Amino acid sequence: MESIIIKEVSSRSELRAFIKFPNKLFKEVPTYIPPLMSDELGLLTKKNPSLDHCDLKLWLAYRAGKIVGRVAGIINYSVNERWNKKAVRFGWFDFIEDYDVFSKLLETVVSFGKEKGMNEIEGPFGFTDMDKECWVIEGFDQRQNISTLYNPKYYIDFIQRAGYEIPCQWAQYQIHASQPIPDKVARINQLIIQKYNLKLLKFKSRKEVYPYARKFFHTINAAFVDLYDFVPLTEKEIDTYINEYFPFINLDFATFVVDQDDNLVAFGLSIPDLNDAYKKANGHLFPFGWYHILKALRKFKDIDLLLNGVHPDWQKRGVHSIYYAEMNTNAIKHQVQWAYSNPQIIGNEAQRIWDTTYKSTPIMKRAVFKKGI
Repeated sequence: MESIIIKEVSSRSELRAFIKFPNKLFKEVPTYIPPLMSDELGLLTKKNPSLDHCDLKLWLAYRAGKIVGRVAGIINYSVNERWNKKAVRFGWFDFIEDYDVFSKLLETVVSFGKEKGMNEIEGPFGFTDMDKECWVIEGFDQRQNISTLYNPKYYIDFIQRAGYEIPCQWAQYQIHASQPIPDKVARINQLIIQKYNLKLLKFKSRKEVYPYARKFFHTINAAFVDLYDFVPLTEKEIDTYINEYFPFINLDFATFVVDQDDNLVAFGLSIPDLNDAYKKANGHLFPFGWYHILKALRKFKDIDLLLNGVHPDWQKRGVHSIYYAEMNTNAIKHQVQWAYSNPQIIGNEAQRIWDTTYKSTPIMKRAVFKKGI
């Protein structure tokens, strides 16, 4: 068998090949969703504001002149400082079912980390928690969404064989979106609103949403501060994510709760199911990808529960129930069948809600992996 050659990505054509590799690898996998080329280029080039505080290297693995794997090595200095660690991250890690390919790519990231003075490796991660992260460890055949990573089971077999441990796990849920809101929940929510003088915002135009966009991400910074490996988003990163997420917002599924001073204290943000649209686009907005996505934004049966959280000053007061119930109400209005949660860290408040308050089914577990180097 011919040897494996690892080559650092150094040209535009190699970068495009790097991005396209999983599309070819998983072409026949019905649950795989190709990302948009424009989104990936934005993350993996100097356009990405995270590179102000991150180092990035990209590598391709070749055998007999054919690409057989890819990986990114990332050092996020803000994360390392925030959590007092010296970690190099692996991400964008895909490979054929061959342990030698897997091993050589991972060894390349380890060498990069050691050269930079790191003493551990972890992943899969992106640059921030807004990027795709964590591999599936249970529920490999379940529905993915556009903001999560796909991986086959052999990824997990290989990384466990390599001696990596799991420091954190996530769960994802399928929720019957149009289930009736319990009368008790509705009454309690009204009492909470009155007690704390809160207001549930209802938007009539996209113009009304944007004044809350920056507040939304500032609240994320506060709400997620204690989550595993989280580091607050910079203002430049926030600008990027406003442009990335807010154009897709359905006004009925942007559920914001504010206090009497118009401070955003809790949020629930969902988007229509774009899976089939992204598959039809096959990584490209043009010539027809934009049409499929626009159509899916207007007509949909399912939704993805993209982001939700409560400012720390308001946690444990029941405020989360207000935006969940409002999203539930609007799901009934739109005759939505199913809602799918994004990964929720097992043990945190959002995960406990899905397990106890609403009729939901856990469909997937995910994990990140780490090892000393």
